Amino acid sequence: MAVAAAQPNRSGLQIGSALLTLLVLAGAWAISAPRAGAANFTPPAGCQMTMTVQNRSCTVSQYYTCSADPEGYQRSAHFGQDGLFHMSTIDAETRWIESQSTNSGLIDRLVEGAEDDASFSELIETGRDEFDFETETDDGQRLRHQGFDILTGETVTIDGQDLERTEFQLTTRIADGEVLIERSGSQYVSRDFGRFFGGVETSSDWTGARTQTDDSPVLFIFPGEAGFGSTTPQFDCDQLMTQIPQERATS
Repeated sequence: MAVAAAQPNRSGLQIGSALLTLLVLAGAWAISAPRAGAANFTPPAGCQMTMTVQNRSCTVSQYYTCSADPEGYQRSAHFGQDGLFHMSTIDAETRWIESQSTNSGLIDRLVEGAEDDASFSELIETGRDEFDFETETDDGQRLRHQGFDILTGETVTIDGQDLERTEFQLTTRIADGEVLIERSGSQYVSRDFGRFFGGVETSSDWTGARTQTDDSPVLFIFPGEAGFGSTTPQFDCDQLMTQIPQERATS
């Protein structure tokens, strides 16, 4: 389903991202600095990196799988100019199994028994997937996520990868039903990789503040290629220097 966004600070409490994805075990990820001075991502023992994706909005994402995880699980770690800001895990249906915002330190986990689980296979087979599920933070806060993803029928090729464009809407509410954040826009899905990638979206929170971001992928980098594992984002970083820093959508 749609990729996640880190949640805004509410009433002085940073609510972690609940939207997408079994977390890298605490302390299991590592950053190593090669002689060139740019940091590289090293996955935990028992895990293997599959690709690095450079995105718009000055982020870079590392994707990897771990032998101890159930079949179909995918993990990711996302970096901005200030380093690691989000880690997440999805399953084969792209359900948000667990995620962590490093800014808040909170961990979000999927609550089983959803009204309507996200289903990547349903989206691919029918062109539309509706979802209604809950996540819970490790400090006990529950969030309810309702919305849909649809395939627009448009296929684009980005850096040699064929991606299908989607449109989505997502509303996240706290336990009392108050809307925390609303998101809508377009993203991309890859049948080969079995996952979503970011796109252009608009979000608004409970304060009425609205933001628009473009987290579209630009480069897909694979083992043996220059830039594989790099944690230094390449695109739109100069532009961000003139903007108010904000947490970005991730997958």
